Amino acid sequence: MDAGLKRELEAKVYAGERLTREDGIALYESDDLAWLGGLAHHVRTQKNGDVVHFNVNRHLNMTNVCSASCAYCSFQRKPGEKDAYTMRIEEAVRLAKAMEVESLTELHIVNGLHPTLPWRYYPRSLRELKQALPNVSLKAFTATEIHWFEKISGLPADEILDELIDAGLESLTGGGAEIFDWEVRQHIVDHETHWEDWSRIHRLAHGKGLKTPCTMLYGHIEEPRHRVDHVLRLRELQDETGGFQVFIPLRYQHDFHDSQDGVVRNRLMDRTEMATGAEALKTFAVSRLLFDNVQHVKVFWVMHGVTTAQLALSHGADDMDGSVVEYKITHDADNFGTPNKLGRDDLLDLIRDAGFRPVERNTRYEVIREYDGPDLQRRETPQAMRL
Repeated sequence: MDAGLKRELEAKVYAGERLTREDGIALYESDDLAWLGGLAHHVRTQKNGDVVHFNVNRHLNMTNVCSASCAYCSFQRKPGEKDAYTMRIEEAVRLAKAMEVESLTELHIVNGLHPTLPWRYYPRSLRELKQALPNVSLKAFTATEIHWFEKISGLPADEILDELIDAGLESLTGGGAEIFDWEVRQHIVDHETHWEDWSRIHRLAHGKGLKTPCTMLYGHIEEPRHRVDHVLRLRELQDETGGFQVFIPLRYQHDFHDSQDGVVRNRLMDRTEMATGAEALKTFAVSRLLFDNVQHVKVFWVMHGVTTAQLALSHGADDMDGSVVEYKITHDADNFGTPNKLGRDDLLDLIRDAGFRPVERNTRYEVIREYDGPDLQRRETPQAMRL
């Protein structure tokens, strides 16, 4: 990067000026990761101090049967396939109750776009889950699912959201965003929910008082300019509604292990390589610098591995996604044995080990408990290697 442009961008960041599309593209062109990380860490510290937020959550996927066949997705199954499944509501409730450990505060629910399940299945499932877990927040359904519910019910999203909120919905999930630019999207997404409907549904949710996350799937066939465009669309919508709580960059996954039936469903694998750790950290840093009107940036450790997730905390991220336990959609992102579960104590250790102070939150980013920060004496005294 030209030294003059570097000084100009640095001055804009430290002055709190909004970065432009051209600025974002220029930042991605820089190979100086330490400089990018330092800028992003400055912004992250201004917004969130030395805090890293986390929550104790579980993921529940009630069906993997899906009418779409998105190019990157290995989760979806067609009706009748060997490992296709759809839970009865009673089964979903029983499984959720079994997850009620460690003072669980959030249940994260995402499903396939099931071609024959009736619309009533979904509000009823939330109602019964809420009755069984009254103190657990229900973060459920992508905007893509809400759009699907419009199709199968004949109801507008406005009425659908009202009924789901009445049944216990506290937040949508941020999925279905992937990359919004049609140049890329037409090659990776096989459903009808694109920017116009995705933004419409989140705008409606924000108007009803819901706070939602937003995401970006990066590291496949997109280019940095597409990532910049994606973040700026979200930033503009945030200017309008103020309803996004957190931005979550999600690293696209290769499938290191075939599914149970031996079918490889990820059609992007032959022409892509997963983003490296350095590219992941650059994406977090540039996203934090561009997305100036969202308070939090989250690193989902399942998709990045725990080491990259810790490093992301010094490259703009201030939230490390929760305890999870079972994540069916992707896992083992780095092929180095990323665990299925990180409990509360594991998250506390990882956050402190990265040099930050852990704060447990709920779905609305209200503080549940603040914890002590790193043990400075331990950090300054040689320790035995942990195996």
